[in-house]
Amino acid sequence: MEKQKVVRELKPSLKTIHLWGIAVGLVISGEYFGWSYGWASAGTLGFLVTSLLIAAMYTTFIFSYTELTTSIPHAGGPFAYARRAFGPTGGFIAGAATLIEFVFAPPAIALAIGAYLGVQFPGLDPKIAAVGAYLVFMTLNILGVQLAANFELFVTVLAIGELLVFMGVVTPGFSLANFSANGWAGGSELNHTAVLGILAAIPFAIWFFLAIEGAAMAAEEAEDPRRTIPKAYIGGILTLVVLAIGVMLFAGGVGDWRKLANINDPLPQAMKAVVGNNSTWMHMLVWIGLFGLIASFHGIIMGYSRQIFALSRAGYMPSVFARVHPRFKTPHLAILLGGVIGIIAIFSDEWISFGGQTLTANIITMSVFGALVMYIMSMLSLFRLRRCETRLERPFRAPFYPLFPAIALGIAVLSLLTMAWLNQLVFAVFVAAMAAGYLYFLATKHLRDAAPEDDMLESRPETGAALRASMAPGRD
Repeated sequence: MEKQKVVRELKPSLKTIHLWGIAVGLVISGEYFGWSYGWASAGTLGFLVTSLLIAAMYTTFIFSYTELTTSIPHAGGPFAYARRAFGPTGGFIAGAATLIEFVFAPPAIALAIGAYLGVQFPGLDPKIAAVGAYLVFMTLNILGVQLAANFELFVTVLAIGELLVFMGVVTPGFSLANFSANGWAGGSELNHTAVLGILAAIPFAIWFFLAIEGAAMAAEEAEDPRRTIPKAYIGGILTLVVLAIGVMLFAGGVGDWRKLANINDPLPQAMKAVVGNNSTWMHMLVWIGLFGLIASFHGIIMGYSRQIFALSRAGYMPSVFARVHPRFKTPHLAILLGGVIGIIAIFSDEWISFGGQTLTANIITMSVFGALVMYIMSMLSLFRLRRCETRLERPFRAPFYPLFPAIALGIAVLSLLTMAWLNQLVFAVFVAAMAAGYLYFLATKHLRDAAPEDDMLESRPETGAALRASMAPGRD
């Protein structure tokens, strides 16, 4: 009996501007908080080196990743690329890593939203506010991708505008001498301690760009993804690199950067040093800065729901989570599942801790581990598909191949090894989570056997003369 073909029920309605808004919005909260902890270990100059290294990784990665996204415009994103390149096990590794990245990031951002609102409204419990954020933005995502994408674009543009306002307002107080003072891990020279600090700061530099790849999961909902996705991704990464370097330079140049190195609100505190505590600019930054958190939180909900949906549709998770709402055409049960996990994490924050840190700090690190494994699998998939599927339609080809994907792969491997060395307990938990998922994968082969056939996941390797011709000297 012939297997049923997969039915693509997600509604394709997103334009280039929406995809750009999703790509930038997924990341934009990283420009507002989290990154400044890199100064505590590396100093301003050391962290600048780390940030440029990670910016190189993300830039070369996005130019390479766009080839995969346009060739295989699938809601599973990295899962689909690795599944096609390496079969079911490769799909599991990439899919599970992506799921860890996207499911574990929202609780941390929700708690940041709750903490912010708790400061503004002292009677409000931050955890209740965080749960309220989940309920509001899960509902918005369920009501339709067009509505969700329009909202994402709106808050992303506001958040970018506020970052530009920040840089303009603090310019009169900027001094390069302030930025570079004791900039090598608290010292004036690049030495062994500074190098270790540069390596230790890698996860905080990754926080500048983490989750931009999530826009690939909207590929099935994009109008003409082969044309719109390259424009959105390239515009998105260039936007984020400029904002990340600009925000870091201007915040570090307005005074003693060491006062900003261990706090969650470096931008308001940097602005306060220039305009004072009661300035209208200061209050505007504090309030509109919330939109940066909202944009990332809302966008990541969209990302994790599409990953759960795609994994369930392919038989890697229970098929019930592949259901699409009959009216709104959104994966409503996948949205709710990720929200339930996030809310449990929020209320586990105080009674689960390891490695001397709260669960919030650890789940951010877990999210970065998931991201790095996914980046590695994606670049390996690109190399394998280039070699084995030369006839695959590639509307966008990675420039400077194989140099760009090799740079992205090399820096991702270096980052993963460094983080595993410096965060051994969290890495052990990450490995244990992946191992538990693999046991489930082995026990549920019947779900994948029963899943509808999906042409995008099926590899079509060339053989014989075609493969020899593809490997001939001079071929890309």
